[in-house]
Amino acid sequence: MKTVLLAGGLGSRLSEETVRIPKPMVEVSGRPIMLHVMDIYSHWGHNDFIIACGYKCMTMKAFFNNMHLLNNDFTIRIDTGRVELKPSRNVEWNVSVVDTGELTMTGGRLKRLRDWIGDQTFMVTYADGVGNVDIEALLDLHRSHGGLATVTAVQPPARFGSLELEGNRVARFAEKVTSYETWINGGFFVFEPGVFDYLDGDHEPLEQAPLARLAQDGQLFAYEHRGFWHPMDTVRDREQLERLCAGTPPWLSFEREASVAAARPMIYA
Repeated sequence: MKTVLLAGGLGSRLSEETVRIPKPMVEVSGRPIMLHVMDIYSHWGHNDFIIACGYKCMTMKAFFNNMHLLNNDFTIRIDTGRVELKPSRNVEWNVSVVDTGELTMTGGRLKRLRDWIGDQTFMVTYADGVGNVDIEALLDLHRSHGGLATVTAVQPPARFGSLELEGNRVARFAEKVTSYETWINGGFFVFEPGVFDYLDGDHEPLEQAPLARLAQDGQLFAYEHRGFWHPMDTVRDREQLERLCAGTPPWLSFEREASVAAARPMIYA
């Protein structure tokens, strides 16, 4: 099964880094964030990737073209340039890097990959968000409901503290909020080829009309992930993810999640 990584955005909120490299190549613990995302799928045995790049696409193509050298030790004959690899990390990934246009929206990027994906179930996620998602449980749920699309719903941690007010008196002050109330789109999608019929063109974000139309047609379902999930939208996010790499990163700490017993159609407003 192929896994698409949406990796073509401008990453304007990380402009300190993205002025020189695409956002998915911003490093966390010495490795581009997109490799951490790929590690998640690889853990579950999914190693066939399509990178939908756009902004600074040539930088990304060059990176993957040379990754076999970066990821292994090697001996090189200086006179001939002949290289003999000495594998130091067993990474059996098959990676297709596709230029889907610098200004193309996420729905358009996916539509451009139709011929690359073919007539099969496939997975899609963002190249800058990590979570210890149980991919097998996600696939089990997707197969169970028979719809065209499954999105992983997550509950992000609150970024701000809270005040409980009684009139104009502060009854309770909390620096950090630990409760979760809102389910949001966390990526980690599973799609059937019929989803392509909901995609119009380059101008259309996947997260707007296509998902809304799928929901209206009763074809979009949600897999509820209650474990770790974190995006990398800002410098603060990158610093937080960096701190979490002191041991095993939480996005690679897996416990088998039980599939939701009864898939519920997702109402997408």
